[in-house]
Amino acid sequence: MFRVSVMYPNREDARFDFDYYCTEHVSLVHRYMQPFGLLRMEVLKGIPGAAGQPPPYLCIGDLYFETADGYEQGIAASAGRLRADISNFTNLTPLRQFSEIVASG
Repeated sequence: MFRVSVMYPNREDARFDFDYYCTEHVSLVHRYMQPFGLLRMEVLKGIPGAAGQPPPYLCIGDLYFETADGYEQGIAASAGRLRADISNFTNLTPLRQFSEIVASG
């Protein structure tokens, strides 16, 4: 299985609308990426850690695919539309982490 983590770094001037992201943007991702094998998506909201340390990321969206090819084909077909929506919920530039899931508990 293949996972793409889209991570929104925490910074002092960050704006992030979780309501919009969880309803509108997640719906767009499903609509555009499911035909290419999107299995599921998770949204993680960063919270303070030990001793009140701020989270390094405000939000992480994890997209799960059976293969990397499915993601690559989906993003090639829809990246413009998905990227155009980012300014509707944040002023942050996301980072992406590509991972192969090798074990799960």
